[in-house]
Amino acid sequence: MLCVWWNFKGILHYELLPSNQTITSAVYSAQLERLAQALREKEPALINRKGVILHHDNARPHTARITAEKLRQLEWEVLPQPACSPDIAPSDYHLFRSLQNFLLGKKFNNEECLKNALTEFFASKSQEFYNRGIKMLPERWAQVVENNGNYIVD
Repeated sequence: MLCVWWNFKGILHYELLPSNQTITSAVYSAQLERLAQALREKEPALINRKGVILHHDNARPHTARITAEKLRQLEWEVLPQPACSPDIAPSDYHLFRSLQNFLLGKKFNNEECLKNALTEFFASKSQEFYNRGIKMLPERWAQVVENNGNYIVD
């Protein structure tokens, strides 16, 4: 499973989990701590002055008490996310769609080869690509409202 966090500039942190590992609130909270460390290194102004606004879906590990406590500890704001709304998850409608096209037909002999391909993909995308994905979010929210919560068909 690929877990990725990004902003308008690019990839902040990603992890490729072992195939037998599931995301629990404890795993997710540990990932958030590693993300916080990556932010301290890559975007110190964001951590020190502006604060972090996190957008994630309503999966159980994201809404669990342990995760809520970690987010309070980190002092991060969380954008509200309606249930079952992949249409407003920038990773789903923007990043992963492009990644899916990049990976189409590719085979990997081992995890290291996959990690190298992911690094190549993320590095190949311009800052404008990531910026566009974030800036599309308000428009996507409006489309969900206009569709009365029904999925957007692109």
